[in-house]
Amino acid sequence: MCLTGTDCAGGTGGGVSKINDDVLQNILGRLPALTFASAACVNKSWNRVCSRFLTRPKLASALSLNPSLHEAVKEVFDKVLSEPIRPQFAIAFIGVQFNLKETHRLITEKLGGEIPIITNAASGIIGVDAKTNVLREVKWELGDEDGSNCEEYNTVSNLNRGIVLVVGFVPGLKVAAVPLIRPKKGNQMAMVDKFVIDIMNYTASVSGCTSATGIIMFGDQTIDMKPVIAKMDHAMPEETTIVGDASGSFLFRSGDSSHSYSGDLYFFDAVALVFARDKEKSHAGVGETQFYVTLSTGVIPFGPQLTAVSVRVKDQGCSWLSASMEGYHEILGGQDLLDSINEVMDQDEIDESPDLYIGVTQHRECSIGSVQLRSATSLAFYEVLGGDNQYFVVDGVGIKPGDSFLFYHSDSETASASCANVFEDLEVLKTGSKDKDHRDVIGVADNGPKKEVFGGFIFSCHLRGESYFGRPNVDSDPFSLNFPNVPLAGLFCTEEIGRDSPGSSAQKEGQEPSFGRCCLHIYSTVYLVMSYVPPPLEL
Repeated sequence: MCLTGTDCAGGTGGGVSKINDDVLQNILGRLPALTFASAACVNKSWNRVCSRFLTRPKLASALSLNPSLHEAVKEVFDKVLSEPIRPQFAIAFIGVQFNLKETHRLITEKLGGEIPIITNAASGIIGVDAKTNVLREVKWELGDEDGSNCEEYNTVSNLNRGIVLVVGFVPGLKVAAVPLIRPKKGNQMAMVDKFVIDIMNYTASVSGCTSATGIIMFGDQTIDMKPVIAKMDHAMPEETTIVGDASGSFLFRSGDSSHSYSGDLYFFDAVALVFARDKEKSHAGVGETQFYVTLSTGVIPFGPQLTAVSVRVKDQGCSWLSASMEGYHEILGGQDLLDSINEVMDQDEIDESPDLYIGVTQHRECSIGSVQLRSATSLAFYEVLGGDNQYFVVDGVGIKPGDSFLFYHSDSETASASCANVFEDLEVLKTGSKDKDHRDVIGVADNGPKKEVFGGFIFSCHLRGESYFGRPNVDSDPFSLNFPNVPLAGLFCTEEIGRDSPGSSAQKEGQEPSFGRCCLHIYSTVYLVMSYVPPPLEL
């Protein structure tokens, strides 16, 4: 039985059509999703009643740490399909010891080929346990051979085994998976241009404009996503939110028969799940789904502002830099500079051994194909690897002579304070009242419609978590404490994509505007809040 079909209702169905609609609605509302889909196909009357349950958006999610792949997939599906839903998209985050191809096959077999589905391997998962209904942050530590970070299945067999599944229904929006195809030869940036154009063309085709509501992205861990994200940030309208995992390992199904991609013919550097307003339903009284993004940062700048003097790229994507202090002509030796930076950290009495980065302000001209866009300023982070007498070395490319930068180090106190700011940010969004469906109601106008938070995603750095903060669920608390009972799913990853919304706490506490906006983060947690504004009541 297809979960997404709506055109299967037949005739009147004889005696069953005489059941009172209120009684029928009470019965149908208690059915699991597959049985509900079957009931919608009985006749037109039942289909009409079933449609009443599908006027508001819904997110269903569940986590399983069962070390058996098939059992884990069964547990999360039993949970997410336990209530009526008509899936428009699905996302799964899995442990790396679960076979990616087999997991993706099991999920697509269950949901069918009519919707976009993305399966992504993660360093850890966040979600509500399908068996215990307890919110879990599970991060698999390298070298954790005794499985001590796994409470429920505390055995070696569970190391890097687990899944969190999300199924979503968003009436009023169209959803599609748009891939960034890896070029067999030539310039990757030409394919990036095509990727951005494909997203904008899809959005225009379904909504009549190029402004998508939101994008959830997954990049391949073998490529540098900095130029991809920077170009998307420059090209996409300000109101388009962008979140995701820049360094994962994923498989996807587009759900669009007119755009099928064979793994034998294509390799992919990224895939974007694009949410765009459905112009056919914009005036159909379905309300509006909105995305809001904020983030908690975990790094802090220190030391003087410096300028890159020379940049050499070698050793498989590393950059060797020489630098000078702004206003001075003397070129600083690489190791001498790092020694000075370490002295500054010692003076600041930093007890832990923090990871060291540079945040580079990059002023760049930007174009999409032959179309020249406005010049833009962005902030990109690079991990510091070491140095010699002349240069210091960072991981990554894209730095140019003349770029200015600051040193940053990881800081758990900054991360904790930033989480508190996110909590306050999300607290502002809500009033604390709830409707009968356990959605949190926010932004209540005097006589206007109530905005309801119906779901959320978290993308958190794999270096955070309980071992970093010293207590569990620090990253998920800002959302779960503000919106209890609202479905939440997330993952731990290496590079977090987050283009924060205007007015968010991240913008209020973040970098100086002259440094540029950062959309690809380190030591951060990115929060996507999905909400719904019902249509105005007819007078």
